[in-house]
Amino acid sequence: MLLHLLNRDLLAFLIFIIASLPVMADRNKPYDRSQWFEPETETSDDLRRVPVPKGHANHGDKIVLVGGRLFDGTGQSAYLATVVIEGKKINAILKPGVTDYPQDAEIVDVTGKTVMPGLIDMHVHITYLKQFGQSPELTSQSQADAALRGVERLRYYLKSGVTTVRDVGSHGMAPFILKKYIADDNIPGPRIFSAGQIIVGQGGHATEWYLLKTAPTHPDAMIYEASGPDGWRNAVRNQFKKGADHIKLASHYTQKEIEAAVDEAHRLGLRVTVDAETQYIDMAINAGVDSIEHPMARSDKAILLMAKNNIAAIPTVWILNKVIASGKGGYWGSMSRRFTTSKNISMGMLRKLKDANVKMGVGTDLVTDLYTSMPDPYIGELKNFQAVGYSAEEALVAATKTNAEILGMDDKLGTVETGKLADIIIIDGNPDKNLEKLSNVEMVLISGKFKVKEGRMYIPSK
Repeated sequence: MLLHLLNRDLLAFLIFIIASLPVMADRNKPYDRSQWFEPETETSDDLRRVPVPKGHANHGDKIVLVGGRLFDGTGQSAYLATVVIEGKKINAILKPGVTDYPQDAEIVDVTGKTVMPGLIDMHVHITYLKQFGQSPELTSQSQADAALRGVERLRYYLKSGVTTVRDVGSHGMAPFILKKYIADDNIPGPRIFSAGQIIVGQGGHATEWYLLKTAPTHPDAMIYEASGPDGWRNAVRNQFKKGADHIKLASHYTQKEIEAAVDEAHRLGLRVTVDAETQYIDMAINAGVDSIEHPMARSDKAILLMAKNNIAAIPTVWILNKVIASGKGGYWGSMSRRFTTSKNISMGMLRKLKDANVKMGVGTDLVTDLYTSMPDPYIGELKNFQAVGYSAEEALVAATKTNAEILGMDDKLGTVETGKLADIIIIDGNPDKNLEKLSNVEMVLISGKFKVKEGRMYIPSK
């Protein structure tokens, strides 16, 4: 009898372990709530995937792009096609000459132009200060000033063909307010996916030099200093409460601190990216982050683990070479950046990541007023990809399709395909053959609405 009870208890225990295996295997992935949705459920067009009424915000014009060569971002070469847009989505892609589209649609002749997915910038600070050094109180703490900095900055991205930005650290509520104003079509700008504030350990990255005031003591700051696993978990919840689409962490931290933050973010269904280096990258990999920013120092073993665990990289090599390696020459006087860098080191890291088959996305991280030089920095980053073996076509796929995959938005963005959101740019020239042609942005559509026409901002009357 006793043996029978023991066997029964053992069996129950084994069943429990087996039933728990899928959960254990997915503990380092964002929790997918879509499994609880009915098949026809529609959600918000962001990473939070909030259920919305059927047909939500699908109003808009009927537009047909005729005569252009379509670089759809899927990986295939450009081909002649007609793109049909109804509301916010791509309704059809037709062969040249086929006129099976609404006859009341606006016909736009794009003969000789390249139609392609809108560019995505994976590393943007919407409200970044315009200068290094300790800033005046108005600039560093005013939410009004932060929001207006964002409005100005985003205009340059939009005119450059960037239809989506992944904001990886901005001031207070400003990025979330800007996101809503743009989504509601009240001001022009690319769609925003914001992390809110950067979460760091006390005295960590960006708490020195010019960003001395931090949250939670100063709620409107760009940086949130946390301490201890519970503090890091609470910092994630704080960003989630404000409306974060994903979470941004930065060194330094302990293993338990980053594990707590990643665990909390993933439970909430949010992806996590980290700005880290050396041993902190090892900790981030062990914690199960989703991506790592910058070409910072790391071991060959860490690179192989990134590839094995599908942890993406956003190298941002152009900015490091422009500001750090060429300008300042190093992270001088920084306690949170104690390592050497150079153009050779950053390009070497980019090459190692590619050779290891690490998934790589494109981001710029344009500090101070460098956004005014767009799209040159973006094109420069794509050329860095070319320098380590990407073709022009492959670099553009990284800028669109791959970026959308890393975001977790590839079901809606990143390619010109039927059913996707109509985030489309029209280029004068063949950027898939010559990346320099990306500077010739003539038209930009977001969710099927024109935002740029003839290279100029387009704001129709309501």
